[in-house]
Amino acid sequence: MRKLLTTTLAGAVTLMAGGAQAADDLTLQLKWVTQAQFAGYYVALDKGFYEEEDLDVTIKPGGPDIAPTQVVAGGAADVVIDWMPSALAAREKGLPLVNIAQPFKRSGMMLTCRAETGIKGPEDFPGKTLGVWFFGNEFPFLSWMSQLGIPTDGGADGVTVLKQGFNVDPLLQKQADCVSTMTYNEYWQVIDAGLSPDDLVTFKYEDQGVATLEDGLYVLEEKLADPAEVDKLVRFVRASMKGWKWAEENPDEAAEIVLENDETGAQTEKHQKRMMREVAKLTAGSNGALDPGDYARTVASLLSGGSDPVISREPEGAWTHAITDAALK
Repeated sequence: MRKLLTTTLAGAVTLMAGGAQAADDLTLQLKWVTQAQFAGYYVALDKGFYEEEDLDVTIKPGGPDIAPTQVVAGGAADVVIDWMPSALAAREKGLPLVNIAQPFKRSGMMLTCRAETGIKGPEDFPGKTLGVWFFGNEFPFLSWMSQLGIPTDGGADGVTVLKQGFNVDPLLQKQADCVSTMTYNEYWQVIDAGLSPDDLVTFKYEDQGVATLEDGLYVLEEKLADPAEVDKLVRFVRASMKGWKWAEENPDEAAEIVLENDETGAQTEKHQKRMMREVAKLTAGSNGALDPGDYARTVASLLSGGSDPVISREPEGAWTHAITDAALK
């Protein structure tokens, strides 16, 4: 009896030791600062979805001088959030990025103009000054202008590109006729600054036929050759999508979770709750798996840039369903 009890205790200790082993570390690099644009990941962290998958996830905020492609190239993150134009351009230059999941189904990018400039359609852009984000965010704009046949080096027949900071000051101060905005963020900064929708003319990239995929999850190819890393990524995507669907169904509470994780204290409750409701419109309909049709549309847009396309050839191996197929079983 004593021997049986000793054996039983030894087995229990062994099981406890196995259950208490450290969770797998994973670092996620955001494309921008802590805000509702990334609510799904903060929800997954706060609600214990990552912990349930035996993951210890670190979320690193981005910023105006942080390029996700550079972060992952330097080994400082396992997974990065990036827009597909930036990721594909980096891949063509030699950085083997692969899209493993696509939580965002639609594009939120817009060009927002003052109505008083007389701009009513893209045909009115020549001779105007347009604010454009860089650090990889310029590619959709450059592709659009190239397809329209509008030069981006100034002149009466072209547009003057103003390198826009990550704010809307150039529009408010009338330094630019139009600025880059997102449906869930900067557009509302313009409204909050005192302009009304009637004072503005907006051009959604989706409506212009040049919408490209945003906020996908990317890793370096080498991770997909390691079964242990693949298993970790499967668990990460499964928990992240659980977080996104929870955020869609509970937008206000999701925004509050984001605010709790904002160490800068720069975000406001009103703005984040509004942002989460707008972001939910972009993630709705996605289960995390990349739609090949959406991918093909993005590539076609990037290739059709005339003499100066964003990418010069059809990418190979730039995405995989291997992770989402396993995560969504």
